[in-house]
Amino acid sequence: MVFEQGGPRRRFFLENVRKKLPDNQKQSNMEETQKPPKVRFAHFLEKFPEVELPVTLAEEAHHAFSLQNNPLPALMIEQFILPLEEQEVDDFTEFVPCMRIPETHEFHAIIYWRAGLMNYQYTLACFTKKGELIDKRVIGGTFSDGDTLTTSVATIDEDWVIYIVSGQARSGQKDYDASSSTAYKLELLSEGRIVNFTE
Repeated sequence: MVFEQGGPRRRFFLENVRKKLPDNQKQSNMEETQKPPKVRFAHFLEKFPEVELPVTLAEEAHHAFSLQNNPLPALMIEQFILPLEEQEVDDFTEFVPCMRIPETHEFHAIIYWRAGLMNYQYTLACFTKKGELIDKRVIGGTFSDGDTLTTSVATIDEDWVIYIVSGQARSGQKDYDASSSTAYKLELLSEGRIVNFTE
């Protein structure tokens, strides 16, 4: 009964308060209401379980990751993944959280898989403890220009050396041209930078 008697008065009071608010404060309140909630970096990292090394990121490895790991919510993708991406995304672009490199101590190193049109890639991204980007590099995946299919397979060993082997095949063919194969190494440094490996 009390609620029914006080309800209209309360609404009348709130409407008068809103009318007295300056326009800039009304706009500020509206913007705060419309802003999506921020995701904590620690929650983002939880989507990337630590995986014992060595590990090989072959063409089909993302299937296992997508079955074992929970998908990334849209807010996490928007806040942490999209700022790293140089290529545009569309409704068909997919991101899969793969893994986190263990025992990095001073930084965090994650790997995610991106699927786009004729382009599938594994990206290694390193962050500070606060979630600031240190470095990133595409380390594997498959790309097609319509005529040639290029596939790169990455293996990360216990010493954080990344071995990458790439091969090419004509579109529609399963066998890779051995003469087109290339191999090189990257190294993940203790501060989170990714550099070309030197003996």
